[in-house]
Amino acid sequence: MHETLGIITGNGKLPELILKEVKKSGYRVVLCAIQGETDPTISSLADKTEWIRLGQLGRVIKFFEAEGVREAIMAGKITKTNLFRGDVRPDLEMIKAIGRVKNHSDDSLLGGIVDHLGSRGIQILDTTRLLSQETLPQKGVLTARKPSKREIEDIEFGWHLAKEMGRLDIGQTVVIKNKAVLAVEAVEGTDEAILRGGALGAGDVVVVKVSKPKQDMRFDVPTIGLGTLAAMIRARACALAFEAGKTIVLERRRFIEKANRHKITVLGKGG
Repeated sequence: MHETLGIITGNGKLPELILKEVKKSGYRVVLCAIQGETDPTISSLADKTEWIRLGQLGRVIKFFEAEGVREAIMAGKITKTNLFRGDVRPDLEMIKAIGRVKNHSDDSLLGGIVDHLGSRGIQILDTTRLLSQETLPQKGVLTARKPSKREIEDIEFGWHLAKEMGRLDIGQTVVIKNKAVLAVEAVEGTDEAILRGGALGAGDVVVVKVSKPKQDMRFDVPTIGLGTLAAMIRARACALAFEAGKTIVLERRRFIEKANRHKITVLGKGG
């Protein structure tokens, strides 16, 4: 029997990408999928799936223990606004996990969950561990269009601000125009921040997305994809800069082709 790897999935395309890469590596894959977040079709790709509600950490542990899982990967986002709508009922294991955290920021909550799973013998691996370099582009311009002088200046200006936002665990994305901050990502997520910034700047805005200065690659790894690009098109954004080697680019070929069609610059920048 192949070694078993667990995956805890949220929303977006990243869970499917990671699941396929894990299967290619010869693992038996068991999936803990979150109802209302994970695409239901993904279960057909796994060897076994357990559907859970947000907050049911005890069911994750019980399922993984029954399936012999000792290592797992967390993949995909959670719609953070749902956390404030009263639908989450944490079980005892979740209460234990978050009871020791200093606050309810992303890093604190996810770090507390990872540590608690580790104490129960389930090691969480780096999200990017089995991904190809194609998915983690290095430094350079990926698109046909190169950034203008003004866009380069906005990228440099926004980069340091985004890093500071990351250090404070507020968000990973800022929207800039003419060295003015139009939007900072918070609980609403990247796409909504882009749309807000685009509306305030009347288009022609620059988007900068970075990893946190002390990024834990086991969770909340910066990710961009066709959804990000759709928001940029709606916002009439002109450029996107991401942190090279630390940002997952989903469906890269389609992403770059579409960016080229809309004359949007996409570039990987060093830290």
